[in-house]
Amino acid sequence: MRIIFSVLGLLVVVAIVGMLAKHELQAARVIVPADGAASAAALTGTPAQQSQQLQRQVTDDINKALQQGMQRNEDASAKQ
Repeated sequence: MRIIFSVLGLLVVVAIVGMLAKHELQAARVIVPADGAASAAALTGTPAQQSQQLQRQVTDDINKALQQGMQRNEDASAKQ
């Protein structure tokens, strides 16, 4: 009897974990914005040039994100 309850409990836990994993994987699907697709498609030239373009794009994106973070911090400090 104890083995049956153990197996049933294990099956319930596996079912719950499976449902949660399925839910999380479905939530992870993200639609790529049109401007991101256009910029990726705009890469032309040799592979070295494409690499440099991607590096510049990533650097620009990081700088933009850092500036947005600084602006949020300044806004939060001003509200306090």
